[in-house]
Amino acid sequence: MKTKFKNPFSQLTTGEWTLWGICMVITVISYVISNGTGFVSFLASLVGVTALIFVAKGFVIGQALTVVFAVLYGIVSLTQKYYGEMITYLGMSAPIAAFSVISWLRHPYKSSGEVKVSKLSKKQKILAAALSVCVTVAFYFILKALGNASLIVSTFSVTTSFLAAYLAYLRSPYYALAYTANDVVLIVLWTISTISDISYLPMLMCFVTFMANDVYGFYNWKRMQSRQADDSDDI
Repeated sequence: MKTKFKNPFSQLTTGEWTLWGICMVITVISYVISNGTGFVSFLASLVGVTALIFVAKGFVIGQALTVVFAVLYGIVSLTQKYYGEMITYLGMSAPIAAFSVISWLRHPYKSSGEVKVSKLSKKQKILAAALSVCVTVAFYFILKALGNASLIVSTFSVTTSFLAAYLAYLRSPYYALAYTANDVVLIVLWTISTISDISYLPMLMCFVTFMANDVYGFYNWKRMQSRQADDSDDI
């Protein structure tokens, strides 16, 4: 029996439509202010904002769009010599998002279209922390050797980005908190670029809107976790 495709946009609440719409308007305005330059940054922002609203809903399509965003963002990062961002998103975030698509498809929550939220075990927490430390140390020296711009900020961005992607793969609500921390770092990083070149304004505003989506994502995933637990108790 074939599963009927559900339009993911039709499942957004009024509040989610509003959040997505505001973020899209901000992205378009920032592109206009930048005189229509930096189209790849603009396109990456549109894809990224759309990806995050669906990730916040726990929909697999959000992870699929994350792969597309990672490729576009890697291209933009290369132009600014943010090699850490490029390597992280093309070499880690994109592959992990692709694996997350598989993981989420294997762990659906009933027929709701959303993923089943997972509670991290002690072993998973220790492994996530250990891997994050290893990634931080390794990338600090890699980026230093490559002459990466804004070395310390970029290194911390790699750490938070890896942790967020890994937690999303594990289906933990705390992916959103890690991404929020990553958003703060990237707002700083792209503010530096925008000061010297206004064409990067869409990329800066991209992460401002990302932060709003990630804060909502944590809130919604905790609600999903609570609702799913209550449903299990009723069985």
